[in-house]
Amino acid sequence: MPLYSQINLMERFDYFIRRLLLVIPTFIGITLLCFILIQFVPGGPMEQAIMQMKGLQGGESGRGAEARSSISEAQLEALKVHFGFDQPIYKRYWKWLVTDRLGMKMESYKYPNKTTWQVIKERFKISLIFGITGFLLTYLVCIPLGIAKALRHEKFFDFASSVMVFVGYAVPAFALGMLLKMLLCGTVDWAWDIFPVAGFQSDNFATLTLAGKIKDIFMHMALPIVCYMIGSFAVLTLLMKNSLLEQISKDYIRTVLAKGGSYKRAIWGHALRNALIPIATGFGSILTIMFAGSVIIERVFEIPGMGWLSLDAIVGRDYPVFMGILSLQAILGLLGNILSDFLFVVIDPRITFQEN
Repeated sequence: MPLYSQINLMERFDYFIRRLLLVIPTFIGITLLCFILIQFVPGGPMEQAIMQMKGLQGGESGRGAEARSSISEAQLEALKVHFGFDQPIYKRYWKWLVTDRLGMKMESYKYPNKTTWQVIKERFKISLIFGITGFLLTYLVCIPLGIAKALRHEKFFDFASSVMVFVGYAVPAFALGMLLKMLLCGTVDWAWDIFPVAGFQSDNFATLTLAGKIKDIFMHMALPIVCYMIGSFAVLTLLMKNSLLEQISKDYIRTVLAKGGSYKRAIWGHALRNALIPIATGFGSILTIMFAGSVIIERVFEIPGMGWLSLDAIVGRDYPVFMGILSLQAILGLLGNILSDFLFVVIDPRITFQEN
Protein backbone atom coordinates (compact mmCIF):
# COMPACT_ATOMS: atom_id res chain seq x y z
CA MET A 1 0.00 0.00 0.00
CA PRO A 2 1.41 3.45 -0.90
CA LEU A 3 2.59 5.63 1.98
CA TYR A 4 -0.04 8.32 1.19
CA SER A 5 -2.83 5.75 1.36
CA GLN A 6 -1.51 4.44 4.68
CA ILE A 7 -1.42 7.97 6.14
CA ASN A 8 -4.89 8.73 4.79
CA LEU A 9 -6.25 5.50 6.30
CA MET A 10 -4.71 6.31 9.70
CA GLU A 11 -6.22 9.81 9.60
CA ARG A 12 -9.66 8.38 8.97
CA PHE A 13 -9.26 5.77 11.69
CA ASP A 14 -8.17 8.39 14.22
CA TYR A 15 -11.06 10.63 13.20
CA PHE A 16 -13.69 7.94 13.74
CA ILE A 17 -12.15 6.91 17.07
CA ARG A 18 -12.34 10.54 18.26
CA ARG A 19 -15.94 10.80 17.08
CA LEU A 20 -16.87 7.62 18.94
CA LEU A 21 -15.21 8.87 22.12
CA LEU A 22 -17.07 12.20 21.84
CA VAL A 23 -20.37 10.31 21.83
CA ILE A 24 -20.03 9.65 25.56
CA PRO A 25 -19.66 13.24 26.87
CA THR A 26 -22.17 14.52 24.31
CA PHE A 27 -24.73 11.94 25.41
CA ILE A 28 -24.15 12.75 29.09
CA GLY A 29 -24.53 16.47 28.35
CA ILE A 30 -27.84 15.97 26.50
CA THR A 31 -29.41 13.64 29.04
CA LEU A 32 -28.12 15.51 32.11
CA LEU A 33 -29.53 18.82 30.86
CA CYS A 34 -32.93 17.27 30.13
CA PHE A 35 -32.86 15.35 33.43
CA ILE A 36 -32.33 18.59 35.34
CA LEU A 37 -34.99 20.49 33.40
CA ILE A 38 -37.74 17.94 34.01
CA GLN A 39 -37.19 18.25 37.77
CA PHE A 40 -38.65 21.77 37.59
CA VAL A 41 -41.62 21.05 35.32
CA PRO A 42 -44.87 21.45 37.28
CA GLY A 43 -47.34 18.58 37.49
CA GLY A 44 -44.71 15.91 38.07
CA PRO A 45 -45.12 12.55 39.83
CA MET A 46 -45.12 14.13 43.28
CA GLU A 47 -47.97 16.50 42.43
CA GLN A 48 -49.94 13.75 40.68
CA ALA A 49 -49.55 11.37 43.61
CA ILE A 50 -50.68 14.07 46.05
CA MET A 51 -53.74 14.87 43.93
CA GLN A 52 -54.64 11.18 43.79
CA MET A 53 -54.35 10.96 47.56
CA LYS A 54 -56.76 13.87 47.90
CA GLY A 55 -59.15 12.55 45.27
CA LEU A 56 -58.54 15.35 42.76
CA GLN A 57 -58.91 14.82 39.04
CA GLY A 58 -55.75 14.72 36.89
CA GLY A 59 -56.93 17.74 34.95
CA GLU A 60 -57.10 19.92 38.05
CA SER A 61 -53.40 20.67 37.92
CA GLY A 62 -53.99 24.17 39.21
CA ARG A 63 -54.95 22.69 42.59
CA GLY A 64 -51.63 20.85 42.99
CA ALA A 65 -50.19 23.47 45.35
CA GLU A 66 -53.39 23.42 47.42
CA ALA A 67 -53.25 19.63 47.69
CA ARG A 68 -49.57 19.68 48.65
CA SER A 69 -50.25 22.06 51.52
CA SER A 70 -53.07 19.85 52.84
CA ILE A 71 -50.99 16.73 53.50
CA SER A 72 -48.71 16.11 56.44
CA GLU A 73 -44.95 16.52 56.36
CA ALA A 74 -44.52 12.80 57.03
CA GLN A 75 -46.61 11.93 53.95
CA LEU A 76 -44.68 14.44 51.86
CA GLU A 77 -41.33 13.00 52.98
CA ALA A 78 -42.57 9.47 52.27
CA LEU A 79 -43.46 10.49 48.73
CA LYS A 80 -40.05 12.10 48.25
CA VAL A 81 -38.35 8.88 49.34
CA HIS A 82 -40.63 6.81 47.09
CA PHE A 83 -39.79 8.87 43.98
CA GLY A 84 -36.16 9.42 44.98
CA PHE A 85 -36.49 13.20 45.37
CA ASP A 86 -34.83 13.05 48.80
CA GLN A 87 -31.47 12.49 47.06
CA PRO A 88 -29.28 15.17 45.44
CA ILE A 89 -29.83 15.52 41.73
CA TYR A 90 -26.42 14.12 40.79
CA LYS A 91 -27.17 10.90 42.72
CA ARG A 92 -30.56 10.62 41.03
CA TYR A 93 -28.93 11.07 37.65
CA TRP A 94 -26.26 8.46 38.41
CA LYS A 95 -28.95 6.01 39.53
CA TRP A 96 -30.89 6.65 36.30
CA LEU A 97 -27.75 6.33 34.16
CA VAL A 98 -26.09 3.28 35.73
CA THR A 99 -28.31 1.43 38.19
CA ASP A 100 -31.51 1.77 36.16
CA ARG A 101 -29.73 1.30 32.79
CA LEU A 102 -30.73 4.66 31.26
CA GLY A 103 -34.01 4.40 33.12
CA MET A 104 -35.05 1.28 31.21
CA LYS A 105 -35.47 -0.67 34.47
CA MET A 106 -37.57 2.04 36.11
CA GLU A 107 -41.28 1.52 36.44
CA SER A 108 -43.42 3.77 34.28
CA TYR A 109 -45.55 6.31 36.16
CA LYS A 110 -48.44 6.01 33.70
CA TYR A 111 -48.33 2.27 32.96
CA PRO A 112 -48.32 0.42 36.31
CA ASN A 113 -46.29 -2.79 36.64
CA LYS A 114 -44.40 -2.06 33.40
CA THR A 115 -40.83 -0.94 33.10
CA THR A 116 -39.78 1.79 30.69
CA TRP A 117 -38.28 -0.75 28.31
CA GLN A 118 -41.46 -2.85 28.30
CA VAL A 119 -43.52 0.21 27.38
CA ILE A 120 -41.09 1.29 24.64
CA LYS A 121 -40.75 -2.25 23.26
CA GLU A 122 -44.49 -2.46 22.61
CA ARG A 123 -44.33 0.57 20.30
CA PHE A 124 -40.84 -0.03 18.95
CA LYS A 125 -41.77 -2.67 16.36
CA ILE A 126 -44.56 -0.60 14.83
CA SER A 127 -42.44 2.53 14.49
CA LEU A 128 -39.54 0.46 13.15
CA ILE A 129 -41.70 -1.00 10.37
CA PHE A 130 -43.05 2.43 9.41
CA GLY A 131 -39.60 4.01 9.65
CA ILE A 132 -37.78 1.46 7.50
CA THR A 133 -40.54 1.41 4.88
CA GLY A 134 -40.76 5.20 4.66
CA PHE A 135 -36.96 5.61 4.59
CA LEU A 136 -36.39 3.05 1.83
CA LEU A 137 -39.30 4.20 -0.31
CA THR A 138 -38.23 7.84 -0.02
CA TYR A 139 -34.72 7.12 -1.27
CA LEU A 140 -35.80 4.52 -3.85
CA VAL A 141 -38.22 7.02 -5.40
CA CYS A 142 -36.48 10.37 -4.89
CA ILE A 143 -33.00 9.42 -6.13
CA PRO A 144 -34.18 8.00 -9.50
CA LEU A 145 -36.66 10.87 -9.86
CA GLY A 146 -33.94 13.44 -9.15
CA ILE A 147 -31.66 11.78 -11.72
CA ALA A 148 -34.44 11.73 -14.31
CA LYS A 149 -35.19 15.41 -13.69
CA ALA A 150 -31.49 16.32 -14.06
CA LEU A 151 -31.15 14.42 -17.34
CA ARG A 152 -34.34 16.08 -18.64
CA HIS A 153 -33.59 19.52 -17.25
CA GLU A 154 -35.97 22.26 -18.45
CA LYS A 155 -38.05 19.76 -20.43
CA PHE A 156 -41.71 18.90 -19.97
CA PHE A 157 -41.01 16.00 -17.60
CA ASP A 158 -38.90 18.25 -15.37
CA PHE A 159 -41.60 20.92 -15.27
CA ALA A 160 -44.51 18.53 -14.69
CA SER A 161 -42.71 16.57 -11.95
CA SER A 162 -41.64 19.80 -10.24
CA VAL A 163 -45.26 20.97 -10.11
CA MET A 164 -46.32 17.67 -8.53
CA VAL A 165 -43.43 17.66 -6.07
CA PHE A 166 -44.02 21.25 -4.88
CA VAL A 167 -47.79 20.77 -4.60
CA GLY A 168 -47.16 17.75 -2.41
CA TYR A 169 -44.59 19.66 -0.36
CA ALA A 170 -46.98 22.57 0.17
CA VAL A 171 -49.68 20.34 1.66
CA PRO A 172 -49.11 19.63 5.39
CA ALA A 173 -48.69 15.93 6.08
CA PHE A 174 -51.51 15.82 8.65
CA ALA A 175 -53.87 17.67 6.28
CA LEU A 176 -53.05 15.20 3.52
CA GLY A 177 -53.68 12.38 5.98
CA MET A 178 -57.13 13.67 6.87
CA LEU A 179 -57.94 14.23 3.19
CA LEU A 180 -56.84 10.72 2.20
CA LYS A 181 -58.69 9.26 5.15
CA MET A 182 -61.87 11.04 4.10
CA LEU A 183 -61.58 10.09 0.41
CA LEU A 184 -60.30 6.51 0.64
CA CYS A 185 -61.45 5.17 3.99
CA GLY A 186 -65.19 5.62 3.61
CA THR A 187 -65.56 8.13 6.42
CA VAL A 188 -68.15 9.97 4.31
CA ASP A 189 -70.99 8.47 2.28
CA TRP A 190 -69.73 9.50 -1.16
CA ALA A 191 -66.09 8.41 -0.69
CA TRP A 192 -64.38 5.12 -1.56
CA ASP A 193 -64.02 2.56 1.21
CA ILE A 194 -60.66 1.08 0.19
CA PHE A 195 -58.30 1.38 3.15
CA PRO A 196 -58.86 0.80 6.89
CA VAL A 197 -59.80 3.86 8.89
CA ALA A 198 -57.19 3.52 11.63
CA GLY A 199 -54.81 1.27 13.51
CA PHE A 200 -51.98 -1.01 12.47
CA GLN A 201 -53.80 -4.34 12.28
CA SER A 202 -57.37 -5.55 11.92
CA ASP A 203 -59.18 -7.12 14.85
CA ASN A 204 -59.12 -10.53 13.15
CA PHE A 205 -55.41 -10.31 12.28
CA ALA A 206 -54.49 -13.46 14.27
CA THR A 207 -56.92 -15.60 12.26
CA LEU A 208 -55.65 -14.51 8.84
CA THR A 209 -53.34 -16.52 6.60
CA LEU A 210 -49.78 -15.33 5.96
CA ALA A 211 -50.83 -13.68 2.69
CA GLY A 212 -53.82 -12.16 4.45
CA LYS A 213 -51.62 -10.75 7.22
CA ILE A 214 -49.24 -9.18 4.70
CA LYS A 215 -52.15 -7.63 2.82
CA ASP A 216 -53.74 -6.40 6.05
CA ILE A 217 -50.53 -4.68 7.20
CA PHE A 218 -50.01 -3.20 3.72
CA MET A 219 -53.52 -1.74 3.67
CA HIS A 220 -53.03 -0.18 7.10
CA MET A 221 -49.60 1.22 6.22
CA ALA A 222 -50.28 2.63 2.73
CA LEU A 223 -51.83 5.99 3.61
CA PRO A 224 -49.63 6.82 6.66
CA ILE A 225 -46.49 6.01 4.64
CA VAL A 226 -47.56 8.46 1.93
CA CYS A 227 -47.94 11.13 4.60
CA TYR A 228 -44.56 10.27 6.16
CA MET A 229 -42.82 10.60 2.79
CA ILE A 230 -44.45 13.81 1.60
CA GLY A 231 -42.39 16.11 3.85
CA SER A 232 -38.91 15.05 2.69
CA PHE A 233 -39.91 14.06 -0.84
CA ALA A 234 -39.39 17.45 -2.49
CA VAL A 235 -36.18 18.29 -0.61
CA LEU A 236 -34.46 15.01 -1.42
CA THR A 237 -35.60 14.99 -5.07
CA LEU A 238 -34.35 18.52 -5.75
CA LEU A 239 -31.14 17.90 -3.83
CA MET A 240 -30.41 14.89 -6.04
CA LYS A 241 -31.26 16.83 -9.20
CA ASN A 242 -29.19 19.91 -8.36
CA SER A 243 -26.25 17.84 -7.15
CA LEU A 244 -26.15 15.86 -10.39
CA LEU A 245 -26.49 19.02 -12.52
CA GLU A 246 -23.58 20.56 -10.65
CA GLN A 247 -21.40 17.52 -11.34
CA ILE A 248 -22.38 17.42 -15.01
CA SER A 249 -21.21 21.02 -15.45
CA LYS A 250 -17.74 20.38 -14.01
CA ASP A 251 -14.51 20.14 -16.00
CA TYR A 252 -13.85 16.44 -15.40
CA ILE A 253 -17.09 15.53 -17.22
CA ARG A 254 -16.04 17.64 -20.20
CA THR A 255 -12.65 15.93 -20.07
CA VAL A 256 -14.28 12.50 -20.22
CA LEU A 257 -16.34 13.56 -23.23
CA ALA A 258 -13.30 15.19 -24.93
CA LYS A 259 -11.35 11.92 -24.61
CA GLY A 260 -14.07 10.08 -26.49
CA GLY A 261 -16.05 8.76 -23.55
CA SER A 262 -19.78 8.44 -24.06
CA TYR A 263 -22.24 10.74 -22.32
CA LYS A 264 -23.75 7.69 -20.64
CA ARG A 265 -20.38 6.69 -19.20
CA ALA A 266 -19.68 10.25 -18.04
CA ILE A 267 -22.97 10.39 -16.17
CA TRP A 268 -23.27 6.91 -14.71
CA GLY A 269 -19.60 6.17 -14.28
CA HIS A 270 -18.35 9.50 -12.94
CA ALA A 271 -20.92 12.22 -12.15
CA LEU A 272 -23.48 10.08 -10.32
CA ARG A 273 -21.11 8.82 -7.66
CA ASN A 274 -19.98 12.32 -6.77
CA ALA A 275 -23.57 13.58 -6.87
CA LEU A 276 -24.52 11.07 -4.19
CA ILE A 277 -22.18 12.67 -1.62
CA PRO A 278 -24.70 15.31 -0.40
CA ILE A 279 -27.41 12.62 -0.33
CA ALA A 280 -25.27 10.55 2.04
CA THR A 281 -25.86 13.10 4.80
CA GLY A 282 -29.28 11.55 5.33
CA PHE A 283 -28.16 7.92 5.30
CA GLY A 284 -27.20 8.08 8.95
CA SER A 285 -30.81 8.78 9.87
CA ILE A 286 -31.55 5.10 9.25
CA LEU A 287 -30.49 4.55 12.89
CA THR A 288 -33.26 6.86 14.13
CA ILE A 289 -36.01 5.65 11.81
CA MET A 290 -38.05 4.26 14.70
CA PHE A 291 -38.49 7.85 15.95
CA ALA A 292 -39.40 9.24 12.52
CA GLY A 293 -43.12 9.07 13.00
CA SER A 294 -45.08 12.30 13.19
CA VAL A 295 -47.21 12.63 16.32
CA ILE A 296 -50.01 14.27 14.32
CA ILE A 297 -49.99 11.58 11.63
CA GLU A 298 -50.09 8.88 14.29
CA ARG A 299 -53.03 10.67 15.88
CA VAL A 300 -54.86 10.96 12.55
CA PHE A 301 -54.48 7.26 11.76
CA GLU A 302 -54.48 6.12 15.42
CA ILE A 303 -51.14 4.35 15.10
CA PRO A 304 -49.62 3.33 18.46
CA GLY A 305 -46.07 4.39 17.59
CA MET A 306 -43.15 6.08 19.30
CA GLY A 307 -44.31 9.57 18.38
CA TRP A 308 -47.63 9.09 20.14
CA LEU A 309 -45.86 7.49 23.12
CA SER A 310 -43.48 10.45 23.39
CA LEU A 311 -46.36 12.92 23.47
CA ASP A 312 -48.23 10.88 26.08
CA ALA A 313 -45.08 10.68 28.21
CA ILE A 314 -44.63 14.47 28.10
CA VAL A 315 -48.28 15.32 28.73
CA GLY A 316 -48.65 12.66 31.42
CA ARG A 317 -45.32 13.60 33.06
CA ASP A 318 -44.13 10.00 32.64
CA TYR A 319 -40.50 10.97 33.10
CA PRO A 320 -38.96 7.47 32.97
CA VAL A 321 -40.54 6.78 29.57
CA PHE A 322 -39.69 10.25 28.25
CA MET A 323 -36.05 9.98 29.35
CA GLY A 324 -35.85 6.44 27.99
CA ILE A 325 -37.01 7.58 24.56
CA LEU A 326 -34.69 10.60 24.70
CA SER A 327 -31.66 8.50 25.60
CA LEU A 328 -32.28 6.01 22.77
CA GLN A 329 -32.81 8.79 20.28
CA ALA A 330 -29.66 10.61 21.42
CA ILE A 331 -27.46 7.52 21.14
CA LEU A 332 -28.78 6.50 17.73
CA GLY A 333 -28.64 10.08 16.45
CA LEU A 334 -25.00 10.50 17.46
CA LEU A 335 -24.04 7.15 15.94
CA GLY A 336 -26.03 8.05 12.83
CA ASN A 337 -23.86 11.15 12.31
CA ILE A 338 -20.76 8.96 12.43
CA LEU A 339 -22.37 6.54 9.96
CA SER A 340 -22.98 9.45 7.57
CA ASP A 341 -19.28 10.39 7.73
CA PHE A 342 -18.32 6.78 7.08
CA LEU A 343 -20.58 6.66 4.04
CA PHE A 344 -18.89 9.81 2.72
CA VAL A 345 -15.63 7.87 2.63
CA VAL A 346 -17.27 4.84 1.00
CA ILE A 347 -18.80 6.99 -1.76
CA ASP A 348 -15.71 9.13 -2.28
CA PRO A 349 -12.42 7.64 -0.96
CA ARG A 350 -10.66 10.96 -1.68
CA ILE A 351 -12.34 12.57 1.31
CA THR A 352 -10.03 13.16 4.27
CA PHE A 353 -10.78 14.37 7.79
CA GLN A 354 -8.14 16.86 8.83
CA GLU A 355 -8.31 19.38 11.64
CA ASN A 356 -7.58 22.99 10.82
